[in-house]
Amino acid sequence: MGAQDISWINLISGYLLLIIPILTFTYYKTGLIKDTLWAVGRMTIQLLMVGTYLEFIFTLNSWVINLVWVLIMIAVTAFTVIDRAQLSRKLFLLPVFASVLISLSVVDLYLLGIVLKLDFIFDARYFIPITGMLIGNTLADMVVSLNNFYKGISKQQTTYRFALANGASRTEALALFMREAIRVTMNRSIATIAVMGLVSLPGMMTGQILGGSSPSVAIKYQILIMLTIFVSSLITNVLTLLFSCRKAFDSMGNLRKEVIR
Repeated sequence: MGAQDISWINLISGYLLLIIPILTFTYYKTGLIKDTLWAVGRMTIQLLMVGTYLEFIFTLNSWVINLVWVLIMIAVTAFTVIDRAQLSRKLFLLPVFASVLISLSVVDLYLLGIVLKLDFIFDARYFIPITGMLIGNTLADMVVSLNNFYKGISKQQTTYRFALANGASRTEALALFMREAIRVTMNRSIATIAVMGLVSLPGMMTGQILGGSSPSVAIKYQILIMLTIFVSSLITNVLTLLFSCRKAFDSMGNLRKEVIR
């Protein structure tokens, strides 16, 4: 037995909850009302379009279409991460795209091919939702990581240049900033994992239970998803920092002026 359907009228009534943040933002004059309405409207249109499209690709289940759809998701993610981190698209688009692609290739192939042992690892029912969850959860971590790393270097140029002046290579001089960026970013993920099940019931587990799966099956999937999200986030962030450093610094080891917009 699947989850209970939601009528369009009931769905629309759910938007009434937005009255609370709108009144709050108005009272405190935060200037967030326009951004909130734009974000909610964009989310609604995107999800309705994706829902319609997913029904089509789930039925067709072509590995070519599934792969193209994931590549589009990665491209959108790369643009979003760069814009939210306020970095140069020219310098960071390729490193971010490549990092996400490599990370997903490793984690998806391992999870779907080795752990779940699917006969067809590009099966739309598994490949697209799981990849989407990995990308979605990694996105925010990448923004934090890039912000922490490059703005940290920009604010602490003296520390960075002092290391270079004392004979350190660029990699050695950046190790401190790399370590801090990884620590801050992954601490968020570790904290989320630590309270999973006690403080929060994760979305995938809840969705599977609403869809009719037994709690024990839903829990197994959720454990695997949390593990893969954690590993995927780490791989993506490390690769993004390593790859982007090749473009963000000139031959003298100086941070390019156009890195931060």
